Amino acid sequence: MRIIVLAKQVPDTRNVGANAMKADGTINRAALPTVFNPEDLKALEMALQVKDQMPGSTITVITMGPPRAEEIVRDARSRGADDGFVLSDARFAGSDTLATSYALSKAIESAGHFDLVFCGRQAIDGDTAQVGPQVAEKLALPQITYAESLESISEQEIVIRRRLEHGVETVAASLPALVTVTSAAPDCRYPHAHRLLRFAKTPVEVKTADDVNPDFARLGLNGSPTKVKKVDNVVLAHKESVQLDPTDDNLNELMHSLISEHII
Repeated sequence: MRIIVLAKQVPDTRNVGANAMKADGTINRAALPTVFNPEDLKALEMALQVKDQMPGSTITVITMGPPRAEEIVRDARSRGADDGFVLSDARFAGSDTLATSYALSKAIESAGHFDLVFCGRQAIDGDTAQVGPQVAEKLALPQITYAESLESISEQEIVIRRRLEHGVETVAASLPALVTVTSAAPDCRYPHAHRLLRFAKTPVEVKTADDVNPDFARLGLNGSPTKVKKVDNVVLAHKESVQLDPTDDNLNELMHSLISEHII
């Protein structure tokens, strides 16, 4: 079975400062430390579970970003992925979810035959949860979103348990299919020491826009209908506190105050 995992190197949102955004509203990635997007790591683990159950399966990791995103591919390979590449080109810069999903769909097509695509539900730098479903639509794939656990897998079908707002459900999809994975899924296994050393300096393939044969008008800022109009840095500061006795009157007064000040 051929498995694709879409992964993203994202800014570490625990270390966001005043220079986190550029004047044009895009993220100043050079000013921020980066991490493997947490839900993409969960997606990698689910792909590895499929590989465990289907001997002979392979996992290819695709990440879109600057050349330093090769760290994501090396990390994934140290955890059990077989190969991968970085989709990197200045012409991808400023892509919104529509342009990003288009570029990734072309990258997947360039990789050849596949049976499954896994990705995180959303990235912590955008929180849109749109890229995975948009990739599925562009590739005309059935999709299962909000995956929490892998129930079963065969050459024809995948069965997934989904975590929803008011409960869970178990659904099946015929292959090929795309699955987005939530934070409720199992954590990814740790890197294997031998593989970590083996792939630490292994060159990672970098593909440009020319390698995936796209419609260039659909890439980057020009292909992105979503434009950032304004970015505000919001700093939450503690100013004062009010201590209330746990009585109905005090709780009612608190609720009226929160509503009148448009906090809730």
